[in-house]
Amino acid sequence: MPTERRKLASRCALFAAAGVCAMGAAAADLELRIDNPPTNGVVVALLFDSAGTFVDLRDPARVVTLPAGGAVTGHMPDLAPGEYALVVYHDANGNGRLDRNFIGIPSEPLGFSNRHWPQGPPSFARAAFQIGEGEAKTVDIKLQSVFGKRGLLGIGVGVVTRTSPYRGSRHVDVQPIPAISYIGERVQILGLAAQCGIMNRGDMALAATARYRFGAYRDDESPYLQGLGDREDTLMGGLALQAELPAGFDLSVGYEHDLLDRTGGGNGRLGIQKTLQRGLLTMAPQLALNWLTADLAEYEYGVPADRSRNGRPAYRPGAAVNIEIGGTVFMALRGNWRVILAGSVAFLDPELTASPLVDQSEVFSGFGAVTRLL
Repeated sequence: MPTERRKLASRCALFAAAGVCAMGAAAADLELRIDNPPTNGVVVALLFDSAGTFVDLRDPARVVTLPAGGAVTGHMPDLAPGEYALVVYHDANGNGRLDRNFIGIPSEPLGFSNRHWPQGPPSFARAAFQIGEGEAKTVDIKLQSVFGKRGLLGIGVGVVTRTSPYRGSRHVDVQPIPAISYIGERVQILGLAAQCGIMNRGDMALAATARYRFGAYRDDESPYLQGLGDREDTLMGGLALQAELPAGFDLSVGYEHDLLDRTGGGNGRLGIQKTLQRGLLTMAPQLALNWLTADLAEYEYGVPADRSRNGRPAYRPGAAVNIEIGGTVFMALRGNWRVILAGSVAFLDPELTASPLVDQSEVFSGFGAVTRLL
């Protein structure tokens, strides 16, 4: 019997200790208040505990839906102590999701904790707040449109660089460009590229695209290119499809053709990227396949029979697929200034490296810009 009593006493002690531990880790409560509550639709609050999910506003740790109209307040009880960031948006059409434009920017009014208002991807570091053990915290949110009434206009300076794969050329092309951007709900102009949204179905969006394409080479860059003529700049246009994948990955696929018929061909692209965030830096590594039609490959890497000569035999490549690895880094500065850096390396298809014009199998490209939102 004494043994049974001791066992019972031990079990009671264990349960008591567990109860003390549970009481010691008291849960926290969060209350949110909307400064300018809407009169229609619903208000949705998303709570994030990770920069990795906050940067693209996916997979929140907690979701609360509130009716619009009157003084809108929300309550999130039983939170573990830690660091969080809050996003609240007005679901005006009641479709249960945060609507976005073609490049993923929210098109419905929203607001962030700490009165954070991003000049690009939202920053977890700037929106984050600490909530302590057993604390009752209140966060005030103001809802506003990202685009305003006329969209976002930015202006600055930038530079585009590209190495040459052509034999005898150690040329690095550097092109200063005006870094002008416009971001609206349907139309976006980002440097040398533009797109106009056609269809948006939540996780999938379709847009018409246009892009300025620099000529591949000038014939005075190398003795091997002399007599072939300069390859002209041109304007490409086509369609692109964006799709959101699980775990924060984004898939893009598109095709653009030479609208001015200077190259006679076009190029397709299949890419996948994931947006990451470290402090104030937002990074987007990307892997892509770039397809060149036979006509475009011939224009940039072929040698016509009537232009062949000793050491430069005639060559006509077929369609080619280049593998590209790269990424983009974004940082918002004070005063609406932003810094954007991008770089990539393309590994040329054997159809292109077999050309008598080529002696490099990799092409390095870069882009940098400093812009200010007006």
